[in-house]
Amino acid sequence: MSLRPGARAWAVWAAGLAAYVIAVLHRTSLGVAGLDAQHRFGVGAGTLASFAVLQLLVYAGLQIPVGLLLDRFGSLRLVVCGGLVMAAGQVLMANAHGITGAVLARILVGAGDAMTFISVLRLVPHWFPPRRVPVLTQLTGLVGQAGQIISAIPLAALLAGPGWRTAFLSAAGAGVFVALVALAALRDTPERRMSSGSPVSMRQLGADLSGAWRHPGTRLGLWTHFTTQFTGTVFALMWGIPFLIAGEGLTRGEAGSLLTVFVITGMAAGPVLGTLVQRYPLRRSLLVLGIIAVNLGAWALVLLWPGRAPLPVLILLVVALGSGGPGSMIGFDYARTFNPPHRLGTATGVVNVGGFVASLLTIELIGLILDARTGGSADYHIADFRVAMSVQFLVAAAGLTGILRTRKLARRRLEQEEGIVIRPLRVALAERRVLAASRAVKEEGWRD
Repeated sequence: MSLRPGARAWAVWAAGLAAYVIAVLHRTSLGVAGLDAQHRFGVGAGTLASFAVLQLLVYAGLQIPVGLLLDRFGSLRLVVCGGLVMAAGQVLMANAHGITGAVLARILVGAGDAMTFISVLRLVPHWFPPRRVPVLTQLTGLVGQAGQIISAIPLAALLAGPGWRTAFLSAAGAGVFVALVALAALRDTPERRMSSGSPVSMRQLGADLSGAWRHPGTRLGLWTHFTTQFTGTVFALMWGIPFLIAGEGLTRGEAGSLLTVFVITGMAAGPVLGTLVQRYPLRRSLLVLGIIAVNLGAWALVLLWPGRAPLPVLILLVVALGSGGPGSMIGFDYARTFNPPHRLGTATGVVNVGGFVASLLTIELIGLILDARTGGSADYHIADFRVAMSVQFLVAAAGLTGILRTRKLARRRLEQEEGIVIRPLRVALAERRVLAASRAVKEEGWRD
């Protein structure tokens, strides 16, 4: 008995979502194993950071090529291929005893990860009506972060118990299983299991990429993703656990619990932000700027706290950082609304570069600063992290500059092409108050 169309849509989305959950597990596994990796490979913070930076560099560098491939070959083939490539990387990491093997492993993880998220996002507008797309985009990004919980708790338990090899082989096994599920359950569109775009020339590929990049709305999405995502990614992927354990003096269990709070916060915030974006699409940038302010404010509080911050302040930090993931999803909504369907994969790939470029730069800078202060040892103190983590404010300043500039250009383009004028919020609110007062006067006169 065949599934009803609505049930089939949810089944396809669930299969894609499972693939993304495991991709996040693979992506964040090194952060959970950071201190173990330093001891296993005998490396300092800078070298350890370079593993994650290389992984993110591969991920970010492949986003545009993968976006072009997605427009050509569809989601199913890329999701399955990505899952198997990541699993191969984790097998290699499980058996690595030197830096060369670890580096190759993270390259494979980054390459497979690059194929997964935007391919799953591409499924949503094919299977669901437009009014549901903003909320489901949020849910895709946020439910997928359950992979961080898997890495923070079960993977960490395997590292502490059976050990390194068992932990990473288990992650690889989960990756193969989910790739097989995707192969069986995914369909690119309701009409076709595997949907291929028309063959295109290099000239057409260049035109699609150029068209996506030239539109200021795409670049606004990129800078949105750049600025909202990187603080949470840096925390979850690399430096959060070392900061909490070596800097703030928490146990591994307490640090893992805070990482879980980080993930749950994102899951809770996602549907709320998705609904707000759906209801107020012309005010998306205000949500973005508010999230950035919350993230930076929380980091400022923790870093300026005398000595080690108390646990409630650290909980406040992870709750604030948890909003960054949902905020970065707004960048993809910019890509969707400012680009035609035939180049949506390309535009999504451009946007997805932003947060990961910011993350890899920040991860490497933090590692270099820690090495400079400790001489390459893993003997960190809170003062070392206080200096190193402050580099995030410089990266955020660059992102804010990009957001404000491209928002102005995108609004100008919107006015020229569609005649839509976005007034400053204070002006719009004042007009609404005047209108409400006028309506109240008329109603009063009617009753008299």
